[in-house]
Amino acid sequence: MRGEYKVPGGKLVAVDVEVEAGRLSRVAVSGDFFLEPDDALEDIDRALTGMPETATVAQLADAVRRALSDDVTMIGFSPDAVAIAVRRALGRATGWDDHEFEIVHEGPESPAMHLALDQVLTEELDAGRRRPTLRIWEWGAPAVIIGSFQSLRNEVDAEGAARHGITVVRRISGGGAMFVEPGNTITYSLYVPASLVEGLSFERSYAFLDDWVLGALADVGVEATYKPLNDIASRPARSPVPRRSGCAGERCCTT
Repeated sequence: MRGEYKVPGGKLVAVDVEVEAGRLSRVAVSGDFFLEPDDALEDIDRALTGMPETATVAQLADAVRRALSDDVTMIGFSPDAVAIAVRRALGRATGWDDHEFEIVHEGPESPAMHLALDQVLTEELDAGRRRPTLRIWEWGAPAVIIGSFQSLRNEVDAEGAARHGITVVRRISGGGAMFVEPGNTITYSLYVPASLVEGLSFERSYAFLDDWVLGALADVGVEATYKPLNDIASRPARSPVPRRSGCAGERCCTT
């Protein structure tokens, strides 16, 4: 069985495994990463051999760390990346190619409808009633979207918003407030199973799920970078100040 994991901003890690009697009987790690000294790769393989096939990412990564001496340098990958690749080989974690995505791109909707759809699609995926989905949002009216944990009073001038016909809506995910308007905002959401981010911390899942967007933007000539925690930024022509591209709050993954 084979599993692969591409480290966001780093290298590809591949693992071939065989299982006997519930344990990893053979493990071979490969990839386009850098490792010094070279023979440390054999230490990684030995550390994983004999581990239970039910071992978690944390347990597998810990086995790799304990097997490596302080003078070993891992460039472009990490023990966690190796562990995720192992879990994918065993079918415990999934990659992009394991899923068939539905694309939803309909006409403009009201802000309230968009946020309601965000919750419904998340719950339907969790219940197993729909497959992974990429949804493109088109806004039917200007709005301020606030995060799940934000204070309306502290974030929005309610009287000013009403005076200018701006709707205020709260989303189910965290993050900060953002302003959207028809024809001037590109928003998208990913609805994916938790298996796609198996072994990743909440923070690292953002980088992983944004990596494909950076590649897509590069394909159309937009130089963009990932900015922790959950922003994608691009540099406008003849301007030294980075600007945010898209709507960070809604493009986050909901699992």
